[in-house]
This record gives sequence, structure tokens and C-alpha cells, in this order.
Amino acid sequence: MLIDVGRTENVVGDRVLVAVQAVNISRLSTHPVPTVPGTLIVVAGAGPKDSNGAGKSSFIAAITALLGDEQWRFASGAKAVGELLFNAELAAHGATQWASAAHGYIAGVFASPGSMDDAMTVWLRVNQDAPHLEIRWTDGVRLAAAPSEAERVSRADDVWASLPRSAGRRDVVARDLSRVLYGERVRCVSFLSTSVRSKVATNLLSQPLNEIAPERIFEAIAALTGLDAELEQEREARRDEHARRVAAEQAAERLAEFETEAGSLLASFERRDRARDRLEQARRCWRSRQARLLLAAAERDEALAAELVRLREAAAEAAGAIEAVRAEIATLRDDTMDREVAAARQALAAAQARSNRLDAERAVAENTADELRGRIAALEDAVRYADGRDLDAATREVAAAKAALGEALKAQGVADKEAADAAREREAAENGPRAAAPQLDALTAAGVPAAALLDALDLAEEARERFAAPDWPAGSAVVVSAGDMARASAALDGLPGSVLISPAGVTVVGEFEAAVTGREARVKAAEQRLNRARDAVQRAAEDVAAAEEAVALAERRLEGARAARELVTVRERVAEVRERLTELAETAETLAPAVLAAEERVAALDFRARTRNVEIEKLEARRARHERDRDEARTRAGEVAAARADLGLDRLAEDFGAPVEAAREWVLALTEAERPLTADEWWRTAERHLDDALRGVFPAGPDDEDMPEELAFLVRERNTPGAGRTARELASFERVTAALGAYLRQQEEYEAHQRRQIETQLASRRADLNAASTGAAEAARSTAVHRAQLTDAIRARLTRVAEEFGKLDLAYGGYGATLEFPTPPPPADPEHRWSWKVVPKWRRSEGQGFVPYNRRANTALMDEKAVKLVCAAAIASSGGGHLCLVLDELGRNLGKEHRREAVALFRRIGETYGITVIGALQDDMEPYAIDACGQYVKLRRSSDAMPYNEPPIVVGYDEHAERVRALSAFVTEGRE
Repeated sequence: MLIDVGRTENVVGDRVLVAVQAVNISRLSTHPVPTVPGTLIVVAGAGPKDSNGAGKSSFIAAITALLGDEQWRFASGAKAVGELLFNAELAAHGATQWASAAHGYIAGVFASPGSMDDAMTVWLRVNQDAPHLEIRWTDGVRLAAAPSEAERVSRADDVWASLPRSAGRRDVVARDLSRVLYGERVRCVSFLSTSVRSKVATNLLSQPLNEIAPERIFEAIAALTGLDAELEQEREARRDEHARRVAAEQAAERLAEFETEAGSLLASFERRDRARDRLEQARRCWRSRQARLLLAAAERDEALAAELVRLREAAAEAAGAIEAVRAEIATLRDDTMDREVAAARQALAAAQARSNRLDAERAVAENTADELRGRIAALEDAVRYADGRDLDAATREVAAAKAALGEALKAQGVADKEAADAAREREAAENGPRAAAPQLDALTAAGVPAAALLDALDLAEEARERFAAPDWPAGSAVVVSAGDMARASAALDGLPGSVLISPAGVTVVGEFEAAVTGREARVKAAEQRLNRARDAVQRAAEDVAAAEEAVALAERRLEGARAARELVTVRERVAEVRERLTELAETAETLAPAVLAAEERVAALDFRARTRNVEIEKLEARRARHERDRDEARTRAGEVAAARADLGLDRLAEDFGAPVEAAREWVLALTEAERPLTADEWWRTAERHLDDALRGVFPAGPDDEDMPEELAFLVRERNTPGAGRTARELASFERVTAALGAYLRQQEEYEAHQRRQIETQLASRRADLNAASTGAAEAARSTAVHRAQLTDAIRARLTRVAEEFGKLDLAYGGYGATLEFPTPPPPADPEHRWSWKVVPKWRRSEGQGFVPYNRRANTALMDEKAVKLVCAAAIASSGGGHLCLVLDELGRNLGKEHRREAVALFRRIGETYGITVIGALQDDMEPYAIDACGQYVKLRRSSDAMPYNEPPIVVGYDEHAERVRALSAFVTEGRE
């Protein structure tokens, strides 16, 4: 029958762990170890030298893997579990005698709290290679039982092979362990300060609670309550949001680059379009010139024909015509138009000057804004050093740090003086002081006459050797009178070991603080004092160094606070500059129409002025003609006939391509402003349009590499300087326009294709940008929603921990406790973890407010609160089900006088809430834990030459006798 692993879950159910067996796991013995649920189980060790090397950490780590502790990262394959396997390199004789294990087993027996009827056995196969973890299970108690270690290892493989596969044709692997065995319920939380784990969480019991930062306290609670995975998911969401935002920015950059490139092409296409318009204008002007030439010639011919008849009449009429023309010329030469042109130019100059001033002022404002924005970035970097402190708080911190530094320097001076005094004392001891010097000084100060015994004696030669060294008692003996004995004893009370000699007898004052006999003893005492003084000097120097570091940190924070205040000012200035830029832009928009209108008026007046000059030229020519007609009327008859022949009407009509009537119709179709233009003016206009067209298409002129060879030849020919240039330009005009027109027609289809390609690319890239922007926005919204949900989950979980913390504190001798956990902003860097801060607080007496954990308190209180906080986190994570709390180095940081109470508190809380607390011990904790625990397990390995442990010692009490009887056969069967 195939098992649907997707639907199989919570196989263990409400059963609890009652026995565990490790095979090829580290150097642990393969003997089954029973466990009593719902109490404190302590795991001690007896290694070759001390408790280390007995496998305590490996044993409890195996239990956490069996119970699905998520810190093993089962979703990622739990590769770190493979490190628990037996490693021959760490055993005696290394790989020369033993082989490392390629696989091993962790077997656990689970049963209901009050019965063994539904007992089941879960087997975990641990592999070096993937899959690193495989799971099988069966009903009843099924462990590897055999007389020897080797047989039990072999038997374990047989048992595994006989178990049914947990997922049909395959086995359940690490990623499904928690769901299949425990239904995603948290069954185990742990603090393992050992290298066998892939991730070591902060252990709240490994050091005094008030020395752990709020961030590390949160990390520890997160590890206990299962928030690690959710925080990692939040970080992955921020990474995805960042990646999508970067993709959108890159799409925008690519679109901008393509728009720039396409803009260059479109600009060249637009230049060609304008060139086509210019070329068409040039051709129109050229045809207008031809029409004007033909029409003028026809009119001239008619005039000459009529002139022969009117010559005599013309003489009389010419005089009147001359006067009329002169009057008209005088009228045209009136300076009214010149004044209008000057006024228009002046108005245009004023408008342009104002526009230029606005542009300059806007440029200055933009530069100012750029400079201020540059300062903002630097100030924001500096603000981070303030660590959230304002200027006043930072100033107070600097003052406090400097005061602390002064106190440290004072303490250092005191220590230096003590060291100097001790050095002088040692020097005096080595050189040997005068006999009874301290005693004589004390008696002199008290006004008691005395003399040193050695100074008062004259020794015989045979007694000199005995008193050669001034040791006690002779070295401290003084001689006083019998009446001064009482005063002398009182004066020498501060000098124990002093000897008073008087006629009344010998008196020894006090007792010795240290050895006083012999020079070496005095020197040794002086050296001990000097060593203590030097240790004090070293500690004072370390305090000074720490105080100097605190001053440096406070000064950096002060600089950050100053930068924060300056940042506010700079941002206000940026806002003012932006408002000014907006005002300048609005003013420029209102001024632009006025400048354009002034330019148009100047252009119109200039055109009118040019037209007036042409009219004046015509009138002058007419007047001259009339004068010639009057003077030469008789002689021009012959000339008229010759002139009519020279007009070449037929040639002009052929050039125009139509008769005179068509030329007349062409001229009549011109605008009012164009009709007065002469043929020469039409030619100059046509030449100007042609030059504009050539420059628009070929900016480099004849040297442009894109210009056709024929066209380049014609352009060079017509541009050759020298005599006859105008004639060459006239002769080549039509050929140049034809060649340019042919080239533009050839390019027109290519340009249309390119325009379509550009439009297609722009549409595609804009669609990509929209998709990337939409994805980035959706990722941002998704991240925000996920973060909000995670925030609620974290706060709910921490609130639950705080409630349990308060309940435990009230239930076990406290006055109430809680947790403070402000919601922090998410980090800007997607690689950084979202760091929260948790500040434990408790009442120190009834009716008082909550006091933060980092206030000074006795170590017993700190140890008690740490134990309660760990248990509260464990209870909050259990969700009401059975939970196993596994602790490495239990009580390592606890003071000796508090260890028994703390361990007993673990047991009481475990039994009250149904929590199985498993803790590994060091040697110094064992005497305290034995009396307070519910079960005692001792792992043994007496020699480094042994590759595996000896059978463990297990001492415990289980109120369910059926469970004891059901396990006894499997425990005793495996004994060697």
C-alpha cells in the first residue's frame, strides 16, 4: 500500500518521548536511554579527565533532531545532522584502526503520558550523503537489542530494513519531518552552545542576563518560539522586492538609452523632412523666378511695341511721371518705419535680457539645490552615528563619559602610588632595615624611651653567629624600663610580633600577619604586596582604556546629533530653493509669449523694410527710364526693335515650360507679399532654401561621406570661388535640385521603415518598463503586507511570552514580570536581518513599577529571571502541547549559591506545565543538580583509547510503572 506523504501528518500525536537510542552517533554508546517526561533530566559526563569528552552535547543534540527542532533547518535538508555521525579522526588511533560512519540511527520510543498501550518507535537514519535524514516508524517498542556494541550496530541496520517505508516507494525526508511526525507543532526548543549545530542561538543561561543585549535576547526568544523561519521569509521578501526594484530601474535605463539613440535617428530624419520642404521651396522660388522673367520680358515687349507709337507722347508724359515718381519716393523714404523697427528691436532686446536674467537666476538656484542635496547625503551618513540620540542627550553622554574617565584616571594614580610604596618596601626588605626600626619609630612617636636589643648588646665571638641575622625575635626586640611597659605595649599594638624586654620580663605583642623570621620571608611578603599593587595598576589601566573608548563613542554620537540638527536646517533650505525654482519657472512661462511676439514683430518690420527698398529701387528705375525716354525718344526706335529680339521670349517660355499666360497666372497665384518680388529676389530666396536643404541633409558639406558622388561634384563646382560664380550657380541649380531630390526620395522608404522599427521598439521597451514597475510595486505591496502580518505575529508571540513570564514570576516567588518590545523599522539593506529588541522587566517588590533587566541587581535574581524567561518562551511556543526544552551547559553561569535553587525551579516549572527539561552539566554543577532533578543520566568514557562510551548510568523515577516495565527489557537486554 502506498502512503500519501502529502496527507500523512502528526503520526506521533500527543505521545511523549520515553526512550532514545543512538547508533553510530558521535562516540555515544548504543545502549537505550529511558527518559521520564514532564520533569528535569540532567545529563552528566565522566570523560578521561573531566566531564568533557563524554558526548553530552552530541546526546542532547541527537534528541533535538529526533524531536524536530527547527534550528536544524529541516526545510533545507538538515545537512548539519550528518556532523553527528561517528568520526574516526576524533577517536583513539584515528582512521588507522576505526572507520568513520557513513550512516547512523537515532531511535525514539513515544507513548501516551499515562499508558504504554499506544507506544510507537520512530527511527531517523542519518546519512553523510543526501538525503541526510530519512524517517520510518512502527507501532510498539522496536529498538536494536544485542549483547555487544558491534552487534547492536548490525542489528540497527536489520531493524531499519524491516521497517515499512514511510512514503510508499521512498522514505519521508528532512523537509517533511515536522509535519509528518508532529503536525507542524513545536515539540522541542533548545540552547546548544556546541559546534555540532549549524547555527548557535544566544543562550540566555550562558551568561548573566543583564550582560545580554536586547537584540540578542530577542534572537534567543525567536529561536525558542520558532520565529527564525518567519524572519528569514521576511528577509527573502525584502530581497525579492529589491531585485524587482533594480530590474525596474534597469528597464528605465535601457528605455532612456534607446530613446536617446532613437532621438538621434529621428532628429536626422526630421532634418531630411525639413530639407525636403526646403527643396520644394527652392524649386517653387526657381519657378517663380522663371515666371517673373518670362512675364517681365513679355511686358517689356509690349511696352517696346507701344513705345514706338507713344514716343512723342511719352516725352511730355515723362516729365509729369518723373515728378510723380519723385513724390512717391519721398513718401517711401519717410523715417516712420525706421522708428518702428528701432522700437521693436529695443522691446525685443529688453524681453530677451529679462529672459536671460531669469535663466541665470534659475541656474544659480539649481546649483544651490544640488549642493544642498549633496550635503544631505553626507549628513544622513553622519546622523547614523547618533544612535537615535538628540543633541542634549549626546552632550550629557559625553560629559558622563569624561567624568568616568576622570574617575578611572584617579584610580590609576592611586594604584600607581600603591605600587611605588610596595616597591620601596620590597627594596627595604632586600637591603635589610636597621634593627627594630618600626618599633623604635612607634615608641619615639609615643614618647617612650627605648633601645634596640641588638644595638645594646656586645656579643662574644662564640655567640656572634647566632645573632648574625637580625631575624625575629632579636630583630624586633626593644629594651624599655619596667615602668614604661604598659605604654610601650599600647604603642606597639599595630606591630604584631614586637618583643619588649624590661627588668620585669619579656613581652611579645600580638600575633604575626605573615612570616617574620628570616630575611627571605620579609622579602616574599614585600613581593606579594608589590604583585597585588601591580595587578591593581593593570586593572586601573584597563578601566582607563575602557573609559577612553566610551568617551570616543560618546563624541561620535555627539557629532551625529549635531549632524541631525544641521540636516533639518539643510532640508528646510532645499524646500525654499525648490519654491524659488517653481516661481522662476512660472515667470519664464509667462515671459516666453512676450519674447516670441517681439521676435515676430521685428521679423515682420524687417520684411516690410526690405520690401520698401525694393519698391524704391523700382521707382528710381522708372524715373530714369522716363528721363531716358524723354531724352532719347527719337533715337530709340531702332533700339526698340533690337531690344525686342534680345528679350528671348521663346527661350524663356521654353525654360518655364508654358506660355506667357501661364506665367501670368502663376504670378497672380502668389501671395500679396510675394508678387512684388523680382526675379533676382526669387533667385536669392531659392538659393537660400537650397543651401538650407543641403546643410540639413549633409552637415559636413561636400566632404560628408553620405553625399552621393554626383551631387558632391556639382556642389563643389558651384561653390568654387572666383569670377562667374553666380553664373555657375544659376547653370547648376536645376541639376543640383534634381540630384538632391533623387537622394531624398531614395532615403524616404528607409526612414519610414526605421520609424516603424523605432515605434515598435519603444512600445516594447515601455511595456517592459511598465511590467517591471508593476512587478516592483506589487513586490513592495506584498512585502509591506507580509511585514505587517509578521509584525502582528511577532508581537502576539512576544505578548504570549510576556504573559507566561509574568505568570511564572508570580507563581514562583516574584512580584510580576513583563517584556518591552518596540516595533523597529525594517533595515534598508535587504541582506540584513530584521532586528528587534526585547527588554525584560520585573517588579522588585509589591506595588512598585517594572524595572528594566539591565539595572544593577544580585546574581541570584538575574539567574532566577533568566530561568523563568527561558521557560516562558518554551511554554509560549508549545501551543498547549507537550514540549521538550534542551539546554547545553546547564547552570554554567549560575553562582554556586544559586545553582540548586535554579535547577529546582526548572524541575518545578517542567512538572507543572508538562515540559521535559533536558540539560547537560559540567562537573561543578553535578552535586547541585542530582538533588533537584527528576532523572539523572551519566555518560562515561574512562580512556581516550576507547572509541565509544561505556554503558550510561541512568537514575530516575517514573510514576507510570507500566512504562518502566515495557522499557526494562529493551534497556537490560543491551547490557554487555
